[in-house]
Amino acid sequence: MKIVTWNINSIRLRLPSLLNLISTLNPDIICLQETKCPDDKFPYDELIKIGFQHIAIKGQPSYNGVAILSKVKIKSILHHDFCNKKDSRYIGIETAKTKNIGPLIIHNFYVPAGGDEPNPEINEKFQHKLLFLDEMKDYLSESIKKPIGQIVTGDLNIAPHENDVWSHKALKNIISHTEIEINKLNTICNPEKWCDALRHEILDSEKIYTWWSYRNKDWEKSNRGRRLDHIWITKNIEELKKDILIYKNTRNWDRPSDHVPVMITI
Repeated sequence: MKIVTWNINSIRLRLPSLLNLISTLNPDIICLQETKCPDDKFPYDELIKIGFQHIAIKGQPSYNGVAILSKVKIKSILHHDFCNKKDSRYIGIETAKTKNIGPLIIHNFYVPAGGDEPNPEINEKFQHKLLFLDEMKDYLSESIKKPIGQIVTGDLNIAPHENDVWSHKALKNIISHTEIEINKLNTICNPEKWCDALRHEILDSEKIYTWWSYRNKDWEKSNRGRRLDHIWITKNIEELKKDILIYKNTRNWDRPSDHVPVMITI
């Protein structure tokens, strides 16, 4: 089973890229963030036509929005309104059992970016991000009590490791790489219960990026990236992990998202 997470940055604008990605990687489940699309404008027909018969979405016009597209039957859809914002930042599913893999719970998050000033007392956006992470911890702590394999995917807007950013020294006081965010994420992603799939596969000494700013005209040459997109798996399915891929090719496609897809094979 192949599971992809991707901040697509508008599904209607980048539907051709999504179709291209599906043709290239042939995933079974796709978790999308920043769909920026109300539910009634979502391109169901095009996706159902190519095999994604099961779709769970929580959208809103112009901002945020999350979706899970699945070839595997969805047993139930999980909803939670974080921070009482009603801002479409989470959708989850429980899949039906497949031939080789038992049922799974898949969480799809779009964590708030947090603005520019890393002081929650004067920056409401950063305060919102920190409160979201606190609630995320409580939500996942409760969810993980269920005796079922679980996967967290999404744009978590945090690069936790010093080699998850192009310069730890330059960015240590920049939102997405501040100590308070990293500590909260590390508490949520408790290594006794969760496996950080990318860092489990790639040495800590190696740089990993999934996002490059639009401000860099030549993103490959400057290579000032951050790892903002994550896949975690619970320890009870860790042995099922076969491969993990950061698909950088999409960053060079026409009208690209600033994020690239990450795919895990289990």
